[in-house]
Amino acid sequence: MSDEEHHFESKADAGASKTFPQQAGTIRKNGYIVIKARPCKVVEVSTSKTGKHGHAKCHFVGIDIFTSKKLEDIVPSSHNCDVPHVTRTDYQLIDISEDGFVSLLTENGNTKDDLRLPTDENLLTQIKDGFAEGKDLVVSVMSAMGEEQICALKDIGPK
Repeated sequence: MSDEEHHFESKADAGASKTFPQQAGTIRKNGYIVIKARPCKVVEVSTSKTGKHGHAKCHFVGIDIFTSKKLEDIVPSSHNCDVPHVTRTDYQLIDISEDGFVSLLTENGNTKDDLRLPTDENLLTQIKDGFAEGKDLVVSVMSAMGEEQICALKDIGPK
């Protein structure tokens, strides 16, 4: 056939590890779903009956886990939806920098310095006040689809 070798350069990222498919009819309240390319926590699911054209439809209402915006989607129950891989990791808070970034201690002893303080005012004041008082704080970081954000705080006592 041909003597030439073909070299293909992969420049695209399918993002396969960020989500996995799940049938729409099996997704329940308090689960996770991707709506409009955003990871959401499902707060409401309603399923319509099969109609004249034969598909039951699932109506999902979700809250974006990073921005807290309400998003909605309607999908035939037999079709697949993307479900994000959501992980929650605890880190000890070491320092808060002037520009709004936090320094966190990972389990293997390294530092993680690429996270901003949360935008939630209540959580933000709890973190700043606790740090100013010299308390030992552990923050929970939620990550999904390449994004990370501090979502909770635990006080493990004074230093």
